[in-house]
Amino acid sequence: MSRRGWLLFVAMGVIWGLPYLLIKIAVREVPAPMLVEMRTGGAALVLLPVALYRGELRPVLARYKALVALAVTEMAVPWLFLFDAERKLSSSLSGLLVAAVPLVGAILARVTGSDRLDRRRLAGVLVGFGGVGALVGFDVGGSDALAAASIAVVAVGYAVGPWIFSRYFSDLPALGVVAGALTICTLLYAPAIPFSIPTRPLAPSVVGSVVGLTLVCTALAFVLFFALIAEAGPVRSTVITYVNPAVAVLLGVSVLGEHVGAATVLGFVLIVAGCVLATARNAAEVPGAPAPSLLVEADSAREAGGPI
Repeated sequence: MSRRGWLLFVAMGVIWGLPYLLIKIAVREVPAPMLVEMRTGGAALVLLPVALYRGELRPVLARYKALVALAVTEMAVPWLFLFDAERKLSSSLSGLLVAAVPLVGAILARVTGSDRLDRRRLAGVLVGFGGVGALVGFDVGGSDALAAASIAVVAVGYAVGPWIFSRYFSDLPALGVVAGALTICTLLYAPAIPFSIPTRPLAPSVVGSVVGLTLVCTALAFVLFFALIAEAGPVRSTVITYVNPAVAVLLGVSVLGEHVGAATVLGFVLIVAGCVLATARNAAEVPGAPAPSLLVEADSAREAGGPI
């Protein structure tokens, strides 16, 4: 991989490992619905004009029903649940739990018939969920069980979203799809604004977190990741899936002073190992076959870092 490719890789590893820290800080003062509105609205303001200028939005809007479904499953529902869950869960634990998304994706591929779940992939799913069990069993208190269950909703949404994209939008410009989905999500949460406005001025750290989450972790992240796909290819790009959780943990420990015990380390190792096995190529797959769609690759990387 070229120097430019490595620079993009490192940048994405940090950018999609950063959201959990920013979310943890932002939800201290911003209600979850308002935070969703801020993130999607701000990113839409940045990406939508670009998509319109390039003429990449009109063909996407022709499939508006699927676009609404994508916005709901990939952004509207998962982000609301994730933001609310981080009021109780640590940022590092949230990042590790969301890292299990490729496991859900492997199961979804099997259920929908888009891919088969051979013994190796099945073993990966079992190992990965064993890691999730280690995290939930040792790092989640009884009062936080509902928050941990919310992360399961996030994982399902993050897995279903790419499936919708690959089925309905794989032949269309990814930037247009993302800009359209962000805009729809913004409109969906607009009615909640009057009921979610913070009652007091936001602290500078919260304002900075919201801005970073919106501009860096959403708008800029997509631009950089598309460049990484073009530079290094979709297969190599998915390796950041296994970097993002480590970044989330390091930031949580170093910035917020979150505790990481033996169970956390064990859970992280099992989840990453499970994801590697569950998403590996089947032996029957032919090298050089068409690569997965762009947003599928982007999503698998996002899940370990939060989100798109």
